[in-house]
Amino acid sequence: MQNLNAWLLTEGAHGMVSQVEGLAKALNLNFIHKKIIYNSFFSFLPPRFSPQNKIVFNFDEMIHDVDLNQLPNIFISCGRKSVIPSIVLKDYFSKTYHSKFYNIHIQDPKINFNYFDFIIAPEHDRLLGDNVFSSKGAIHYISNEEIEKARLSKKNNSILTVILGGPNKYYNFSLQELKNIFTYIDNNFLSNFSQLLIISSRRTPESINNFLIEKYKNNNKVQIDNSLKRENYINALAHADRIIVTSDSTSMISEAATTGSPIHVAQLKSVRNDYRFIKFLDLFKDLNIVKSLEEKQENWTYDKLYETKRIADLIKNKIL
Repeated sequence: MQNLNAWLLTEGAHGMVSQVEGLAKALNLNFIHKKIIYNSFFSFLPPRFSPQNKIVFNFDEMIHDVDLNQLPNIFISCGRKSVIPSIVLKDYFSKTYHSKFYNIHIQDPKINFNYFDFIIAPEHDRLLGDNVFSSKGAIHYISNEEIEKARLSKKNNSILTVILGGPNKYYNFSLQELKNIFTYIDNNFLSNFSQLLIISSRRTPESINNFLIEKYKNNNKVQIDNSLKRENYINALAHADRIIVTSDSTSMISEAATTGSPIHVAQLKSVRNDYRFIKFLDLFKDLNIVKSLEEKQENWTYDKLYETKRIADLIKNKIL
C-alpha cells in the first residue's frame, strides 16, 4: 500500500494521533494530519444527532489546497468529533473524483457501522460487525522495531520509568492523588533502581510538573522530562526495567506493553463510571501484562503487544 495516501482525522489529542498515525505507518501509507475543528454548537452534538454535512466542521479549510496528484485514498479517523468529517469527506471525494475511497474509524463511532469501510475498537468495547476489528487495548504509533533500536543505547543501569497522563472526564488527576502516588513510589520502588525517569504528557497539569520539579530538585537519581519529545518518550519506555503508568490512559498503557517490561498501573479515583477502563485493565491483567502499583515487585514476562501491525495486516487482506 506504499503508493496510497491517507488523511488522518483527529482533534489533535496525543492518544488519538498515536492511534491514527500508528495504523497509517503499519499500512505503509503516505499520510498527513488534518485537525478537525467543529463549527459553533455542532461540537456539542453526538454523531447520531449531527447532520452529515460540511457545515459541521472546517471542511473548506481542509480541501482548499488538495493536490490532485496526491488525493487521499484512505481517511483514518479517531474520536467522536472525527466521525462526521470522515463520512462527509469520503462522500465528497467519491462523488467529485469518481473513484474508490476508504474510511477507517478507530473507536466506537456511536453511529451506524455501515458508514465506514472498517472500524477498529478495543476488545473490551465488545463491538460486533462484519467490518469491525477488535484489538487488545489501543492501537498506537510505537513499533517493536523502534523499541529495540532505542535499547541499543541503554547504559548498564536499572531504570524505573513513570508515565503520567492527566485529567479527563473519568479522573480528576488531583495534585493530592499524585503526591500520594509518589510517596508510595519513594517508599517502595526508588531504592531498587539507580535512576527514576518521570515522563509527562500534554495533559499533565502544570501544578503537578511544578510539584515534581520541587520535590526532586536535589535528587540526582531522578530525571523529569516534560519536553513532550517523542524520542525521549521512546527511550524512557525502551530503557525501563519496570514501568509505572497512571490509570487514566489506555493508550499509554498499551504503548508500554510493546516493551515486554513489567508494568504497574497507578489507579486513580474515578469521578464517574469508568467501566471501560476497568474492563481494559482486567484484560491486561489476564494477559499478565500489568499489575497494580501495590502488588509485589517480582519480575514477570508477557507476549509483547503490537496490535497495530496485526490489525493492519487484516485490513490489507481486505483492500488488496
